Amino acid sequence: MAVEVRPFGVKCNIQCAYCYQEAVRESEAPARHYDLARIQAAIEQAGGDFTLFGGEPLLMPVPELEALWSWGHAKYGRNSLQTNGVLINRRHVELFRKYNVRVGISVDGPGELNDARRAGSAVATLRATRKTHGAIALLVREKIVPSIIITLHKVNAGADRLPLLDQWLRELDALGIRWVRLHPLEVENAEIRDRYALSAQENIAVFRHFMELERTLSGLRFDLSGDMRQLMAGRDNGTTCVWNACDPYTTRAVQGIEGTGQSSNCGRTNKDGVDFVKADRPGYERYIALYHTPHDAGGCRECRFFLVCKGQCPGTAIDGDWRNRTEDCALWTALYTDLETTLLNEGEVPLSRWPDRPLIEAAMLRHWASGSNPTIASVIKGMAPETGAAARAGGGGLQPTNISN
Repeated sequence: MAVEVRPFGVKCNIQCAYCYQEAVRESEAPARHYDLARIQAAIEQAGGDFTLFGGEPLLMPVPELEALWSWGHAKYGRNSLQTNGVLINRRHVELFRKYNVRVGISVDGPGELNDARRAGSAVATLRATRKTHGAIALLVREKIVPSIIITLHKVNAGADRLPLLDQWLRELDALGIRWVRLHPLEVENAEIRDRYALSAQENIAVFRHFMELERTLSGLRFDLSGDMRQLMAGRDNGTTCVWNACDPYTTRAVQGIEGTGQSSNCGRTNKDGVDFVKADRPGYERYIALYHTPHDAGGCRECRFFLVCKGQCPGTAIDGDWRNRTEDCALWTALYTDLETTLLNEGEVPLSRWPDRPLIEAAMLRHWASGSNPTIASVIKGMAPETGAAARAGGGGLQPTNISN
C-alpha cells in the first residue's frame, strides 16, 4: 500500500488542463493549513513509509519539509515525493540526499509538448516547463535520478508531435533516466475528450510505438511493459495498482492522508469532487459483476485477459461509472494480444492461454465474494497440486486454449 500525504490537498502551482483532481479543486476551498503532528500520527496508523503528493507538495516551506522528511527517514529509512518539478531548487536537492528522498516528476515533454500542463500564460507555461527540465538535469547530475510520469494526449503524442517525444525519451535515456510510467489520458468530461484525448486507435498506435521504442533504448524502461509481462506469467506481486482489482471506496493500494490527518482514497477514483472518508471494509463487487456482464453492457465476460486486466482502474471506467470496465479496453486488449503473440513466439505460454485459467478465475471470484483480494500468484500457489503445478510452470508443454474471444 502506498501512503500519499497531501498537506495542501489538491492545491497546485500549475493548472494542468486535464487534471483528474479538478472536480475536487472546484468543489472545495484550497487547504491553507496542515498539522504535521496529525499527519505523522496518521502515517504511523497507516503503517508504512509515505510519498508526499498533491496537488504540489513542494508548496510546503523548506523547514517543514525537512521536519517531515527527517522524521520519515528516522522512522522508515527513506521518503518519496511526486512533484511537477517546477519548484525544485538546490535546497530541496540537499534534503533529497540527506533524507533519502526518491523523486518522481510528472511532465509531458519539452517545450510545447508540455503545454497542457499550464502555468497561466503561454510564456509562464514555457518558463515552468524549462524549470522542470532543469530540475531533472540537476537531479541526475547530483545522482538523485528521478522517475518520470508522462500522460499521453494530442498535445504531446499526436502524429506531428510523436517524433519530438521520441527524441526527448532518447535524451532521457542518455541522461540516465531509467524508469518512465506512461499514462493514457484520464478523461473527466466531453471538453477534455474533444480537445486532448487521442482516439482508441491512436492510443493503440502510440503505445505500440513506445513498446517498440523501448527495445532501442539502452537503459530506460516503461513500467507498463514489465507489469504486463509479470501478469501474463501469473506473477503479479508488486505490479501497479491499476491491474489489481481496486475497490473505489477503499483504494487498498493508496492510503491518502490529508493535511488534517484525515484518511482519504486515491484521487483517480474521485469523480464527485468530495474527499470521502475510506469505507470500513473493501468490497469487490465490481470485479464479480464485470466477469459476468457482457461486453456490450460495459462488462468483461469471456475476455481471456480478465485475470490480468480486471477491467483496469475504476477511475477510467466508461462514463465515469466505476461499475463499468475501463474506457481504454481496446488499448489494453490490443497490447495484451500483442504480448500474448510475443510470448508464444518466445516459447512461453501466457496466463491468457493456460487451460487452468477458468479454475484460477473461479478461485478469484470466490475470494472477491468473501471480501478478500489475493494476488494471482498466491491463488495459483494454493491450488491443488495437479492443477497448481501446471500453472506455476507457466503452462509449459500444455496446448493453448481457444482464443476466439
